[in-house]
Amino acid sequence: MRWFLAVVAVGALALGVWGAGYYRRRELPPPPPPPPGFILAEVARFDDEMFAYLMFDHLRGRIGFRDVELLLTYESPRDDPHYAVVAVFPNDPARAQDVLWYNVALREIAGFEWRLADLAAVAHRRKQSAVFQAAYAFPVKRGLDQLSRAEKEEILRRFVRFKSKTDPRIRLGQPVPVLSREEASQIAADILEVADFFGIPLDFFLGIGAMENNFMDVKGDIGHAVWKRRASKGDIVLRRAGGRVLVLNESSGAWQITRETLRLTHRMYLKDKRDYSLLPARLRPPREINLDEVKPEHLTTYAGLLFRDLIDRFDGDITLAAGAYNGGPGRPNLRYAEGVERAAAHARTIMEQVAALYGRRVVETPFITAVGAGS
Repeated sequence: MRWFLAVVAVGALALGVWGAGYYRRRELPPPPPPPPGFILAEVARFDDEMFAYLMFDHLRGRIGFRDVELLLTYESPRDDPHYAVVAVFPNDPARAQDVLWYNVALREIAGFEWRLADLAAVAHRRKQSAVFQAAYAFPVKRGLDQLSRAEKEEILRRFVRFKSKTDPRIRLGQPVPVLSREEASQIAADILEVADFFGIPLDFFLGIGAMENNFMDVKGDIGHAVWKRRASKGDIVLRRAGGRVLVLNESSGAWQITRETLRLTHRMYLKDKRDYSLLPARLRPPREINLDEVKPEHLTTYAGLLFRDLIDRFDGDITLAAGAYNGGPGRPNLRYAEGVERAAAHARTIMEQVAALYGRRVVETPFITAVGAGS
């Protein structure tokens, strides 16, 4: 019996030693490297150079493309010359698909097309992209006030369309009326006319438009209401109590002017001594206002008049005037004003840097010609 127990003990000890060696922690071998080559995925395509650069610059700052190399390239087949934003991946289809479909889900891109490419093809596109980035970072030679009207309008119509195209509500799946080229061109022209007529700083006026609704005609402050002593013509009365009335006070259009502020601004317009014949006829509001049917171009005029009045009220302090556009003269919203200042600086930087090219497209310069277009 003792002999049997000794054998069992020795066997158990041997088994334990073997198990400890066999099941000890081991480092897994590194995954094999991806096969040679790259995946080039076209994630966006444009036929306008400045707009393409703005969208490229926007996409490379989005979380979905973090740690992904994005390039702006120019392709020139005879039947379809275009600018393309291209994502570069190692030859790892699984990872590339994960990133690309993730961005589709985020609504950052509508779709993609990909293909395999060798190092020479990728290097060529990297050179192209470097030229575009260097060109759109030229030192500023002229300030915004030194640009001609034609230059401002050419740049501004693209900026307005870009802000509409990248509105955060699109990523949330909310239906917003993204501006067409024609609509963006008209809004840009209207903004310039109104800013010149009222003598308001263009960059801050753009900042307000960007902060309010990214220049799109979308109703805001849905359901917002205010109490007042008595109802006025055109008011939508929701409730009556204690000798007062509760009226709907939603906001209108691109400039998000509430019904009550709109009524006040219209009274200012009727008393204003400026010569409104200097404005194009389409920008002149009628003498009678219908709060339910105010045209978008008339809202732009009202927004300019309101901002001008606030600037004068605060003795030229643009920051307080911007804050009062949102919070009212009694309680200027300084956080809103900070947002307007950031949007204004963004608009000013874009307009001044693009103007450094003096109206030339990068693809027409010797720099990109030396690199060559893709195919």
